Amino acid sequence: MTLVLAAGAAGAMSSDLGDDAASPRDQALAVAPPDRQLRPQRIKQKPPPAMPNVSAMRRAWRFARRRGGQVSIAVVDTKGQMRTRQGGRLYFSASIVKAMLLVAELRRLRQQGLPLDPLTEDLLEAMITYSDNDAADAIYQRVGDPALIAVAQSARMRRFTVAGYWGNAQVTAADMAHFFSRVRRLLPRPHRRTGLRLLASVIPAQSWGVPRAARGSWKVHFKGGWRTTGSGELVHQAAWLRKGKRDLAIAVLTDAQPSQLHAIHTVRGIADRLLAQSRR
Repeated sequence: MTLVLAAGAAGAMSSDLGDDAASPRDQALAVAPPDRQLRPQRIKQKPPPAMPNVSAMRRAWRFARRRGGQVSIAVVDTKGQMRTRQGGRLYFSASIVKAMLLVAELRRLRQQGLPLDPLTEDLLEAMITYSDNDAADAIYQRVGDPALIAVAQSARMRRFTVAGYWGNAQVTAADMAHFFSRVRRLLPRPHRRTGLRLLASVIPAQSWGVPRAARGSWKVHFKGGWRTTGSGELVHQAAWLRKGKRDLAIAVLTDAQPSQLHAIHTVRGIADRLLAQSRR
């Protein structure tokens, strides 16, 4: 049986199956650059919102007011903006000023071209990780008020005062948030790693408040302080927190608290509310 194809059909089959040269139009399409609209476009990602946000600050302050006594909060958020509640109120510093003594002593060593010898490192470790007062006395004898004032000026602290003894220093929450937000830059480069290690190695018994609230989410460098005053119990804590490329600073200062435990729970409750955003 003979299969007969019409001329038009035969031509169509030859075009589909054969190796005939492409038409000029097809050649032009083959070498033409792809349509620019089809190229992948870079999508600009919005920067993450500041943390803690305004709502977190409000919740923290409402909680603080319910706790009673004197409470001040200051935060340098992840965008570098300062926000405070009663941030300019002056308090006795208690041991929170030992973080400034740490910076002052390490800067003194750098300025005088001295090494960080084992005795000095032991004193700094006792002063920061155990909050040892004798160690702080020894460091203060070396640096004195002028070095502490110089640190405060470098940290842009506005209301810091000290006269004759580190325990007489007075601070504000805003000033301590300023200090901790800059603590990495304030530490001299040769001793920066040591300073940050000590501020991240406070013993568990003193690691309440901010480090408890931040556990598992942020790396925390901090110092606390506590003492009895004529108004009641005073408890402070200030910290620099970092996670990846983001960082923030928190300072919570209290006085006229009915007990040290009550004040510790006040600091922890405030920190929980400020950092709640990061745990969602």
